This record gives sequence, C-alpha cells and structure tokens, in this order.
Amino acid sequence: MQSPDSASDDRTTVNEAEPCPETAERSVPHIASLVPSAKVDVAPEGRSPQKKPASGLPGRVGGFVRQSLKALATLLILALAVVAALVIWDAYVTAPWTRDGSVRVQVASVAPQVSGQITEVRVVDNQFVHQGDVLYVIDPSDFRIALEQARAQEQRDLAALDYARQTQRRKSVLAKNGTVTEDNYEQVTSGLHQAEAAVAADRAAIDKARLDLSRTQVRSPVNGPVTNFLMRVGDYAHVGTTNISVIDADSYWIDGYFEETKLAHICIGDRAEAQLMGYRDPIEGRVQTVTRGISVSNAAPSTQGLPNVDPVYTWVRLAQRVPVRIRITHVPPGVPLVSGLTATVTIRGNRPQESGGWLRQRFVSLADHLVDVVRGPRPSPGCVPRVGDESGETVTLPTPEPIAPLSPEEINPGPAPNTPRRAR
Repeated sequence: MQSPDSASDDRTTVNEAEPCPETAERSVPHIASLVPSAKVDVAPEGRSPQKKPASGLPGRVGGFVRQSLKALATLLILALAVVAALVIWDAYVTAPWTRDGSVRVQVASVAPQVSGQITEVRVVDNQFVHQGDVLYVIDPSDFRIALEQARAQEQRDLAALDYARQTQRRKSVLAKNGTVTEDNYEQVTSGLHQAEAAVAADRAAIDKARLDLSRTQVRSPVNGPVTNFLMRVGDYAHVGTTNISVIDADSYWIDGYFEETKLAHICIGDRAEAQLMGYRDPIEGRVQTVTRGISVSNAAPSTQGLPNVDPVYTWVRLAQRVPVRIRITHVPPGVPLVSGLTATVTIRGNRPQESGGWLRQRFVSLADHLVDVVRGPRPSPGCVPRVGDESGETVTLPTPEPIAPLSPEEINPGPAPNTPRRAR
C-alpha cells in the first residue's frame, strides 16, 4: 500500500513529463507568429508533407523526350529481332552448309588371276603399301611345270617345222623337174604351214605360262593401307574372288549432301571447308562436281510397268539432298583421313578478298545473304555447267511426227452403215 503523499508525487511527475494536448495546440500558432514570412503546412496526422509537382514548359519537354526514347528503343529492339530472324533463317535454310557430309575413298578390291594355295603372306592389317609391292604369293610349282611343258612342246614343233621346210624345198626342186605331181607338192606345202602354226601356238602358250607364273605374286595396284585383312598362309585363292582390299590413299574426297534449297549458292570451283567431328582445324578443298541425278521413289514401276506414285502429300515438304563432291586441297597436320567419318561441309564461295578487313567482309556477305532471303537467290550463269555437248548447247532428240489416231471402224471393223445384212 502506497501512502497518499507518494501517490500525489507520482501524479505530479506524470503531469510534468506529458504536456497537455491543448497546450501543444496553442503553442503552434504562437511559433508561427514569431516567423511571419515562413509558411508552414501542417500535414494531417500519419501523413508526410508532399511537394507540389513543377509545372510549365520544362516538364512537358522532359515527358516528350522520355516517350520518344521509349518508342525508339522499342523500334530498335523490333528491328534487331527482324534482322536476327532473317540471319537465323539464312543460316539454317539457305546458307550453303550441311552437317550431312562424309569422307569417301576408292577401294581397290584385289583378286588373284590364278588359282592356288597361298604359301606366303607379306603384309599385315593396316600396313601401308606402295603400288607394285607383293601382297602374297601363290604356290608357283604347277605354273613352273606348265611353263616347262610349253617350252618342250615348242622344241618338238620346231623340229617338225625344220623337217617340213627341208621337205618342201626338196619337193619344190622335184616339182620343177616334173618328178613330183602338183598334188604331192601342195600337200607338203600345207604340212609346212601347219608346222609354222604349231610353233606360233607353242610360243603363245609359253607367254601364257610365263604370265601365269608371274601372277602367283599378287601385287598392290595402288598406294595405300591394307584394310580388313583376314588372310593366312594355307588359304586357297580362287580366280576372280576378292580376298584383300587396299585403300587408294590418292583418291580421298568429301561428299556433302546439300538440300536443294541451297544449291543456288554453290558453284564449281568454290572454296569449301569440311570440319570433322573431334577435330578443330577444318579440311580445305574445292567444289569439283554436283551430282546430276538422285533416286526418285515415284519413278519405280509397279504393276504392268506403270509408275507407282505416292498419294500422300504433306504440307511440310522435305527438301531433297543432292551430293556435292569436294576435292581435297589441304589437310591440317594431325587430322587423319578415314573413309566414312562425319563432316560438316561449308561453302565459302570464290569471291576475291575485299579491302576493309574481316568485319567489312562479314558485313557485305551478310547483306548479300539478307537480300537473297528477301528477294530469292540470284542466278549465277556458268556456275554449274549445263547438261549437253562440249559446245554448251543442250542436246535434244528430234521430235517424231505425230501419228493420227485410228478411228473406231479401223480398230473394230464391221459392216458399213448402208450395207444391208444378208438374210439368214
């Protein structure tokens, strides 16, 4: 319990710490009256004082500038979007490049020209050989014997030829003296010709036996590595049956399968780059040829030899792909040429280097491509040779004269309309 004196002291302290609201309100005009030139805006309770917006010409100009900048930024973004769309369209639809490329090479399929058992193998798988190197040897025993037999036959026929010549000379002398009849002389002369023919046949047989003996050593026809080698000593080699393959290292080329929408940008002699998967430096080359024919599924004959036309026609038409051969001119160090590798082929064109640096060349190329996208690809006369004779003129067959069709009466002849029928 507090005493009355302490409670009165507490009320006195509270009154001194918290002024009366009425006293505070009366003090405000008193302070304002002390500074008559200043205007004080008393904000409602809970709100901060607000500044009045500036009015006049500077405010309207600033708003117009802000609106103009917004419009220009929108137009700039729209223009960049249109240019980006055209660039992407050109890069993926009309630009002469394709991921569908591959390395190609000629392969020499070596087959023996004589039959026999293989007695010696002089190469291993993936070994590089030169033209004329011996790959393997077939047992030459039978062919040596055949050569000796042909030589022996020649010796026998040569002896018969000498005897026929001596007989013919003797009979000719007797025929002049009238001792030998004409028929006997002609018979001797015929025997001489037969002996000469036999000797000629023997010499041809010797050449054939010598050739067969040399063919027991099977040699490489090209320069390149041996591939897929599965031969061993003891195998039997059959005439005309391929048993070893050699890659022609001098015949590598690259095929790029371009869509038909990109052929307008490809010319014979254009520079080309082929980048293999897994290698950074591209292979350089030149466009050598453009294939002039691809398979057409609708051209396959069906029943009765009639064309088999696919009735399905979709809205989205897939572009046909045409092979373009790239002749290799430079291979970067460390990049191996392996037939069948996948390559990304890009046609760089054959335009001479322009002045102005790399950025200017890129800008000019981009501008040309954008014009082609909008207006279509421009024709390039002489870009790809026409199909025709050497003079460049198109070769056409003469048009046959039209034949009048037969009338129904000629197809199925019957009685004339005015001819009365015979009575039965």
